[in-house]
Amino acid sequence: MSGSAPLCLAVLISGRGSNMVAIAQACAAGHINASIAQVISDQSAALGIETAQRLGLATKIIARAAFTDAAAFEEQLARALDEHSPGLIACAGFMRILSPSFVGRYAGWMLNIHPSLLPQYRGLHTHRRVLAAGDAEHGASVHFVTPELDAGPLVLQARVAVQTGDTEQSLAARVLASEHIIYPKVIGWFADGRLALRNGQVWFDGAVLNAPLVEDMRVVAPH
Repeated sequence: MSGSAPLCLAVLISGRGSNMVAIAQACAAGHINASIAQVISDQSAALGIETAQRLGLATKIIARAAFTDAAAFEEQLARALDEHSPGLIACAGFMRILSPSFVGRYAGWMLNIHPSLLPQYRGLHTHRRVLAAGDAEHGASVHFVTPELDAGPLVLQARVAVQTGDTEQSLAARVLASEHIIYPKVIGWFADGRLALRNGQVWFDGAVLNAPLVEDMRVVAPH
């Protein structure tokens, strides 16, 4: 790990915040050179806010329901983010589609994790859709956020096997476990200056990343 100051992180959540916890634990353990300055939720009942507080993290609720329109909500969200001048914003189960102007404001330093092997299965209910399609594998993707939903440049994907007898719940649990591995890893790369978005392209270790890196978490049957 470098001797530079820790990367200042803001984490956006809408629910239980399990990826936020994985990121916080990686920071606390010194596995990544970053520190969470604030956890923000757009849902007043998000369980992740209580979890973040138990971890000693600063929290803020900016409930979308309290605003008459999206622009007013985003203005308040931007104000809260800018108070801490984060070097990276991590969307971690943040179930809010952000406007092009908001995304543009933080272009190149906002990441998201999505439970599918993008560009397949953008949007919701990915585990259900994978099972319905009979796919042999599933996974998760970390990508830079752009105005188009789940379409930003990809950085790292985890590949998880779909097992015989999988339910939506069992498959979701394995994918979530993979998310907890790859999201802190990508944030660590960004914190160390190994990862950047330049002119719409992902750069990793000084070269353009033409295809996402892959963590293969499929179980290989013994011969």
